[in-house]
Amino acid sequence: MGGSKGIVLQLRDREFLKELSLLSVSDHEQTMIVAGFGSISRANRRMRQLTQAGLLRRFFLGSGGGRKALYSLSEKGGQVAGVPAHGLRRSQGALLAADFFVEHQLAVNSIYCAVKFAKIPLDGVSFHRWIAFHQTVTPELKLKPDGYAEFLSPSGTVALFLEVDLGTEGLAVWKEKTRKYLDLALSGAYSRTFSLDRFRVLVLATSERRLESLRKTIRAVTEKIFRFATLESARTQFFSPVWRRPNGDQLESLFEP
Repeated sequence: MGGSKGIVLQLRDREFLKELSLLSVSDHEQTMIVAGFGSISRANRRMRQLTQAGLLRRFFLGSGGGRKALYSLSEKGGQVAGVPAHGLRRSQGALLAADFFVEHQLAVNSIYCAVKFAKIPLDGVSFHRWIAFHQTVTPELKLKPDGYAEFLSPSGTVALFLEVDLGTEGLAVWKEKTRKYLDLALSGAYSRTFSLDRFRVLVLATSERRLESLRKTIRAVTEKIFRFATLESARTQFFSPVWRRPNGDQLESLFEP
């Protein structure tokens, strides 16, 4: 296959570059999963080669022994893979002491990795597609979800918007966001845009306390369409009964038996 500055690109390289267009940024663990590496040393070597060829941009988050490498798609990498270069606009090799956007995007990516690359333990359920929103979901609604996934199941397509909360948005913001999701459902805008009749909104928080606060805020507006779980539960048990409605404590699955 064609190369860049002496590097011969393999199919796996091109697929990884395409995935980075969705992820925006990837840490080492996510890179291993998405690119399909089984060896840390091979992954490190290949990421270094792709970076030196100008196809990736590499940054570092944290300091000292806790510092970790991050990768983002460069303009050149996007051109080679034929995808938009939705990546971080940071200087090559920059050290990021703290970056909310990066932390939030890595959390979103962890769910993407869990739903697309992990084995789904449910008969007849398969991953269909993921959408990363770089603009509002529809022109008429100022709503930009963190992600959107569709799964094929025996009962039909299961559509899920994703909202990851790291505790930085006020509850008034969440009330307004809830109303916008209701508008998306009731106005017909969702059906026109996605050619499906219904969806759910998954809200993930980093603690049970924050999750309960969000449930209380959202159920003051609606008891429909929203489901809640901690970020850790969703990462590790996405397809299990770990989800709660706005009201009540019963744990449910997102998929019908």
